[in-house]
Amino acid sequence: MKKYITVRMGKHISFFYDKKAVAVLAALIAAAVFLFVISIGSGEMRMSPLEAAAALFGYGEEIHQTVIVTFRLPRVLVAWLAGMALAVAGAVLQGMVRNPLASPDVLGITGGAAAAVVGFLALFSDENNSLTVSIHWLPLAAFLGAAAAAWFVYMLAWKNGLAPLRLVLIGIGISALMQAVTTLLMIVGPIYRASQANVWITGSVYGASWQHVSLMAPLVIGLLLMAMLAARHVNVQELGGELAVGLGSAVERQRLGLVLLSTALTGGAVAFAGGIGFVGLMAPHMARRLVGSAFGALLPTAALLGGVFVMGADLAGRLLLAPTEIPAGVFTAALGAPYFIYLLYRTRKP
Repeated sequence: MKKYITVRMGKHISFFYDKKAVAVLAALIAAAVFLFVISIGSGEMRMSPLEAAAALFGYGEEIHQTVIVTFRLPRVLVAWLAGMALAVAGAVLQGMVRNPLASPDVLGITGGAAAAVVGFLALFSDENNSLTVSIHWLPLAAFLGAAAAAWFVYMLAWKNGLAPLRLVLIGIGISALMQAVTTLLMIVGPIYRASQANVWITGSVYGASWQHVSLMAPLVIGLLLMAMLAARHVNVQELGGELAVGLGSAVERQRLGLVLLSTALTGGAVAFAGGIGFVGLMAPHMARRLVGSAFGALLPTAALLGGVFVMGADLAGRLLLAPTEIPAGVFTAALGAPYFIYLLYRTRKP
């Protein structure tokens, strides 16, 4: 029985795909769609999956349509997009530095983006609780904060090469520094922004709107497509610098491009969903166990797992202690922190 499927696109493009990977992706898509329908139907006004699906397509009771389209659908879409962005960013970083502990939050990139967003909210607010600049600048602020944190980690960890454990330890230090900066900005900023800033630190999609979706969706979807196209470069980077150079790759240029790609994905997620932690750590590892280490299959698998994680965490936050809502980041951290300790215990010294 053949293990691979041949896919042809025109006369000049063809590639192989693992049958197991196709089956896993199909199962994850089905799970994501099912969870999506459950999520838009859950809340103070509960609906069955059939009622939620009908309201989504413009049928059923008008009140159901209003609740889903106006309030719940943007929230679920932001959670889905943020989860995919963080998972793919983590997978790219792990492949590039060949370190199973690498992820945007562990390396401080998420913390840098969160600090920049909190600073944006604190510095550009007036006495009427309104922003003095357009919210369209928020993703740029998150990207700049994430990029600054990534640059510091990369430069400080470089010493005759990039040692995996040193990178993680430097990243943990930068992450702690970003948390301190964020706390300082909360103190010196307007008091009414403190609670909103605290939500950004923890990670939550509460209050997501169609304005957020319209800004986030083109950015994240475009970056995800770029990441899929760059999968072959990540495969080469996993071989190590010397072998990659021997294969004719521009190693440093590719690394810079992959770092910027991961940083942009992290910034786009944090700008609208806050500092949701450990998704970029867990999803790539689980994807690797499901479909192997080839990034052509690993990246879309990790993306779907990340979207499911964040949607599931947001759903749990809405239902477990209803009517009180718990930020999604609480649940991802509750699962991710023990998983990180487990991975750290298994990682050998370089």
